[in-house]
Amino acid sequence: MTTNPLLAPWTTPFGVPPFDLILPEHFGPAFDQGMAEQVAEIAAIGADPGRENFANTVEALERSGRTLDRVRSVFFNLVSSQATEAYQAIERDYAPRLARHRADIALDPALFARVSALLERRDGLGLDAAQSRLLVRLHAGLVRSGAALDAAGRDRMAAISTRLAVLHTQFGQNVLADETEWQMVLAEGDLAGLPDFARDAAREAARERGVEGWVITLSRSSIEPFLVFSTRRDLREVAWRAWVARGLGARDNTVLIKDILALRAERARLLGHADFAAWRLADNMARDAAAASDLLQQVWAPAKRRAAVERAELEALAGHPIEAWDWRHYAEIARRARHDIDESLTKPYFPLEGMLAAVFDTARRLFGVRFVERPDIPVYHPDVRAFDMQDEAGAHRGVFLLDSFARAGKRSGAWMSSYRVGHGLDGPVTPIVVNNNNIAKSTPALLSFDEARTLFHEFGHALHGLLSSAHHPSQSGTAVLADFVEFPSQVLEHWLEVPEILRTHARHHETGEPLPEDLLRRLLAARQDGQGFASVEFVSSALIDLALHTHPDPQGLDVLQFEEEFLGEIGMPEAIGLRHRPAHFQHLFAGGGYAAGYYAYMWAEVLDADAFEAFEEAGDPFDPALAAKLKAVFQAGDTRDPMELYVDFRGRPPSVQALLRNRGLAEA
Repeated sequence: MTTNPLLAPWTTPFGVPPFDLILPEHFGPAFDQGMAEQVAEIAAIGADPGRENFANTVEALERSGRTLDRVRSVFFNLVSSQATEAYQAIERDYAPRLARHRADIALDPALFARVSALLERRDGLGLDAAQSRLLVRLHAGLVRSGAALDAAGRDRMAAISTRLAVLHTQFGQNVLADETEWQMVLAEGDLAGLPDFARDAAREAARERGVEGWVITLSRSSIEPFLVFSTRRDLREVAWRAWVARGLGARDNTVLIKDILALRAERARLLGHADFAAWRLADNMARDAAAASDLLQQVWAPAKRRAAVERAELEALAGHPIEAWDWRHYAEIARRARHDIDESLTKPYFPLEGMLAAVFDTARRLFGVRFVERPDIPVYHPDVRAFDMQDEAGAHRGVFLLDSFARAGKRSGAWMSSYRVGHGLDGPVTPIVVNNNNIAKSTPALLSFDEARTLFHEFGHALHGLLSSAHHPSQSGTAVLADFVEFPSQVLEHWLEVPEILRTHARHHETGEPLPEDLLRRLLAARQDGQGFASVEFVSSALIDLALHTHPDPQGLDVLQFEEEFLGEIGMPEAIGLRHRPAHFQHLFAGGGYAAGYYAYMWAEVLDADAFEAFEEAGDPFDPALAAKLKAVFQAGDTRDPMELYVDFRGRPPSVQALLRNRGLAEA
């Protein structure tokens, strides 16, 4: 019998998955074996005749499921980055099984009894602060999963988790199918206004899809430049309407949304909460929906005022009312006129290689780590590159995988994930982290300033995982409160705008000449342009997220009618749409990670804007003392309360005024 590579030892460099050996048919047997092993391990914990202690209960639970964790991390990373029909079929089959398996563990009465008994004796166990937090949060997590309910309640919680896994999978696959299938084929006469980099990317997309001419896809890196630069208003409208209609055609996600919301609401009520938002935010820094909404409202009013000013300017420029498919186009014209700058001027200075050097240099100067490319490390696609992260002494500390380009079958957006988290439970285990972006593929790959910012953002998440010094796996890296996880990523974005980083790494892809000083100055001067639009687009999506998850009758919702009425109630400015309409809002409905939590990006921005001001006050973006304190935040994972971590870094709690200043909304 052929050995299943998912179950055999991995002898690759640093234990990276042997991607060249792994086939779709390996996953079913590996999932089955991994689940069976963990069932036996959990049963052994519950049946241990010895008195419960931290080692035989909490750490035994930490050690359980290692085979399953390994298989699951490989599979779900692959299905996000190259979703073949074979992988999607496995996802549809195993997502509910895995959800039921997780629920059965979380609801296991013997396990819960042991953890509860330990919590009662916590003060006498001699635990350090990280261990104590792990125990408290483990118990809280089991309670939030329903472990304290009666047998009927536990059964219903398990059934809800299983059904939600089916719905989440279907929602995400529907959006991916819409994005993969749609294309707008352009002839040469349809390219009016598109700069060379956009034409090259459209040509590459056509080649990849086997189409003559040029192709615009629903990848954000394809459609947004088209909406910005195309002078063909009719084609901009076609592209925009397709972009906002994802999830609303033959694959109608609004039906799934109602079921998802109803099941989440039922789960919250079973656990004694008024609605799902109350349940979700009880375990976040915000603590309740009112606090999250209050933050959003502090930004909403000045954002709308700024957006009204921007709209008037654009209509004067256009000479006609601005529609949604016009806004980006005329905003770019206005920015160009105001600052004598546009992407065709700046993009040649932002090749992917230069910006990758910039993030690596930032990490070296802030945190003392360097990245060495290793072509001998296995990868799952030819586009992927692998790097060895080393400390100042040259010792290996982690593997960083970079998957930069958009392609058919790859989820849209940008994200970080882990193939392995770092920990020290049974000796040092180094992390394996991947960054996925969706840059339009061309030769060379040239980035917009926003795409460079996204590169920094996702690399901030990567560093959060790579730098972790947590001893226990469940406290490692990004395993922090949901509205704190964006702080490390968003704070790193600020270093893209550090002049010395730009002077060093923003270089012309052909000549190697640095970004001209005058162009650098104009680029930085333009960074707050369009913040009315950007803030309205984001905050409205965060507000509708909270509204959907506090709705008293989700099963009775007409999602499209609710969306329309909600936007009217909040006074949504004309010609600005939600950044994510519910039917394709994957943060909320392709999984539960950001459900009732999309506000977290803005919550984290309060922290990141305030944090970077500390470096500005010090007069050095690489101030060694501040960098050491920031590194401690990245290293801590969930071993400490996040606000305590932040106050240790900053010396005080954060202020929302820094966010308003950062967005140019303080006086709006």
